[in-house]
Amino acid sequence: MVKIGIVSDTHIISKDDPEKINSLLDQLKKIFKDVDEIVHAGDVCNQFFLNALKDISPIKCVRGDEDEIKDLEAFIRFKIGNYNIGVIHELPDNIESFVKEYRLHILIYGHTHAPIIKGTTYNTLILNPGSPTKPIAPPEVKGFKIPVARPSVLTLNIDENNVITTFLINLKL
Repeated sequence: MVKIGIVSDTHIISKDDPEKINSLLDQLKKIFKDVDEIVHAGDVCNQFFLNALKDISPIKCVRGDEDEIKDLEAFIRFKIGNYNIGVIHELPDNIESFVKEYRLHILIYGHTHAPIIKGTTYNTLILNPGSPTKPIAPPEVKGFKIPVARPSVLTLNIDENNVITTFLINLKL
């Protein structure tokens, strides 16, 4: 089985409260302790925090609109088992055309700060981990309680039979 930790929109800069940064890193170390890799969907902001994440696990990261880190690509693709996975910070205008062009089975994105785990009619799993530092509540759904903004990350598991499980994990920030 392959397990991926997914995070986005950490927005950590060197001027931030060190206690806040350490608290976040401590939680991520626990949550991602057994992941094979971390995927960051942009807006890390500073290199020092990306380096701290690399101390937890190997990392793949895309450039967000507020990143000051050189050499990050806007879009990356990789494969796990039978699945083509894409990572981008902000969704393209035509998601369906984009995933078909790149033959993606899973698309991970950030930018909205609101978590989502969603299947599509065109057979692509769309994932957004929300934000562990500046969360925004997901959209309201008729018949359900009004959502609350909670700091969050995701994990994605793909087992030896290519069965996918994904979990939304709320943090204590």
